[in-house]
Amino acid sequence: MLAARSAEIECVPWRTSRYLPATDGSIDPLLSLHLAKMPVRWPPRAASALASHLHRLRATFCVSPRLRLIALVTLSGAAIATAAATAEAASPPGTPYASRLHVVDALEALAGVTLGVSRSTAPGAPGTLEAAIAHFAPAFANPVREGAAPPVKVGARCPAEMALVAGRVCVDRYEASLLEVTPDRRLVPHSPYHAPAAGKVYFAHSAPYVVPQAYINGAQAASACQAAQKRLCEPVEWRAACGGKQGTAYPYGPKHVAGACNDRGVSAVTLIHGATKNAWGFAELNDPRINAHPGTVAGAGTFYSCVNDYGIWDMVGNLHEWTADPNGTFQGGYYLDTKEHGEGCAYRTIAHEFEYKDYSIGFRCCADPT
Repeated sequence: MLAARSAEIECVPWRTSRYLPATDGSIDPLLSLHLAKMPVRWPPRAASALASHLHRLRATFCVSPRLRLIALVTLSGAAIATAAATAEAASPPGTPYASRLHVVDALEALAGVTLGVSRSTAPGAPGTLEAAIAHFAPAFANPVREGAAPPVKVGARCPAEMALVAGRVCVDRYEASLLEVTPDRRLVPHSPYHAPAAGKVYFAHSAPYVVPQAYINGAQAASACQAAQKRLCEPVEWRAACGGKQGTAYPYGPKHVAGACNDRGVSAVTLIHGATKNAWGFAELNDPRINAHPGTVAGAGTFYSCVNDYGIWDMVGNLHEWTADPNGTFQGGYYLDTKEHGEGCAYRTIAHEFEYKDYSIGFRCCADPT
C-alpha cells in the first residue's frame, strides 16, 4: 500500500476519514499535500530522497522512519500546519503509523479552530503550538476524538469567568474547583484534596486563588461542568486556548521558562508512599495527603507568569485537565511534568480511561458563546 519508499522517506496515499491509505489510492479533492518550506535542515540523503519524490507529494502523506513529517497540509487552501519535527525518546523509530497519523489529525483539527486568528508567526515555525504537536507522537496509538469548536460568532460574548477563544468558544480562565449542591440548593465548597462523593451533585467553579479540584475522573468533571451550564472542552479547543492568540508552545511564549508555571513541584507521593512506582495502586495515587503537601498543587492563578494573551491561567502545569474525549484524554501536564507526553500546550496523556482518577488530574470547562 506504500506509494513510495526510500531510506529516509515513506509516502502513503491520503484518506480523509482516518488518514489511512485508501484501497483505491483516491484523494479527496479538498485535501492535498505540498512540499513545505521546512524550518529545519535536512540531511543530504533525506533531501535527495525528498527531491526524487517531489512529484508525488500532491497525492501522498510522507513521513520518515525517524518521524520527520515533511509536508504542509492544506484544507481548502487554508494552511493547517508545517509538520516538521523529530520525535523524542517516547517516539522511537518504530512508532506505528497510527501514532504518527494522530499528529496529522491533531494539526488539521487545530487549524480548523484557529483559522482566521491573526498571528505574528506562521503555524509550524519553531516555538509554535503546531511545532510542539508535531514534535511528539505517542508510542501507542490509543484513539483520540479531537472534536471541533463552534463556528465563529459575530459579537460573541462569554461569562466574566470565561475568555473568548478564536471567536468560537468560551473557556474558563481558571482551573475548576467544586461546589457541592446541598439538598436545600446551597453551594458549599468541596475539599480539593478529596474525591467527589458518589450520589452527590457538584458545580464547577472557576475562580482565582482557589486550589483546584484533583482526584476526579472525566465523567465527574463533565457532570460538574454540566451543572454549571457548561461542558468539558474538546481536546482541540483546549489546545487552541492554551497556545493563546499567537499559538505558542507555552501559554506565555515559544520556549519553556522554568517556574513560570507550576511545573517544578514536590513529589509528595514518593515522600508518602516511597519511590517504587510499581507499588502505587489506586489508594496510594488518590491519597488526600499528596496534594495537601506543600509544593504540590497551587491556587488558581497564583503563578503570575502562567497566563496567555486570552487571559487564561495555568493551562500548563499545576494539574492535568480532562477533555471531552470519551476515550480518556487529559492535557497540559501537572506540577511535576510538562514534557513527558509532549511539550507544554501539546502535552497529552491518552493511556487512561475516562473513569480514571488520581491526584494529578483536574479540569476546566468550556461553553458555546452567546
